[in-house]
Amino acid sequence: MKARFNLVRNRKWFFMLSGAITVAGLIVFLVSGFNLGTDFVAGSRVQLQLNQPVNTAKVQQLFQEAGIPLDEGAITTAGGPGKQAAVVRLTEVLTPAQVNQIKTLEAKMFPKSQSADISTVDPLVAKQTSQKAVWAVLIASLFIVIYVAIRFEYRFAISGIVALLHDAFIVMSAFALLRLEVDLTFVAAILTIVGYSINDTIVIFDRIRENLKGKPPASMEELEEVVNRSLWQTMTRSINTVATVLIAALMLYFFGGTSIRTFTFALIVGLVSGAYSSIFIASPLWVTWRGRQFRKQKPSGEVPQAN
Repeated sequence: MKARFNLVRNRKWFFMLSGAITVAGLIVFLVSGFNLGTDFVAGSRVQLQLNQPVNTAKVQQLFQEAGIPLDEGAITTAGGPGKQAAVVRLTEVLTPAQVNQIKTLEAKMFPKSQSADISTVDPLVAKQTSQKAVWAVLIASLFIVIYVAIRFEYRFAISGIVALLHDAFIVMSAFALLRLEVDLTFVAAILTIVGYSINDTIVIFDRIRENLKGKPPASMEELEEVVNRSLWQTMTRSINTVATVLIAALMLYFFGGTSIRTFTFALIVGLVSGAYSSIFIASPLWVTWRGRQFRKQKPSGEVPQAN
């Protein structure tokens, strides 16, 4: 694709945009935090497949008769346009007797419903799951840094990781802002986004490296020109890749069912953010860092060699 705009020279605007999004995300975290699912906090999750439009008051009555108090907003509806399923989140771990009572009352009050799907997580398991989720993301990021540092150079690796953190943060901010439930599928989506984003970024880094081999830049302006040209050379490939993956993710979101909707929504947000950061954040960040060498250039006119 022909270069029509100097992406690298105007990088400060993209940095400012990402900075503003980051600040907004931090404010959302401080004010609202995450809406953690039962995978990360102790409690129970009851899904009632009613096979009829959900009457929230009647579902609430079921739990009142079972002697189980519900918090405000504990009942949510699901099941597509018909809203024939109710999901109830409880902060307490249900006992076997309470589970049996819920199923008995369900059969009595909702004759068309299937048997309730009830899952519980105790505090120890919730804590272990949270720790494993954090370790999974950190270890994945560490191996990516090592690989990119060996394959390219450490500045590419750090710039790529900053872009990855940017993508993960955008997805987390969207979930915090929309109060969407964060569960294990969310972690799976974050790891998928990390893999996709770094792949797209490496393609651009590889083109930059190839273009630097021909004629190493002698000034900051030449370095910006090489990177800008590399970005536009890979632009068509980047847009086509994200568009095709995005179409598949959108189809999964609308037709894949409620059980994977959290995963696909995180994927959609992450794909858009990943494409943006690969083009507008990772490489311009590397240019800023790499360009500092020119300021240290000796008066003799020695030109630093590209790695």
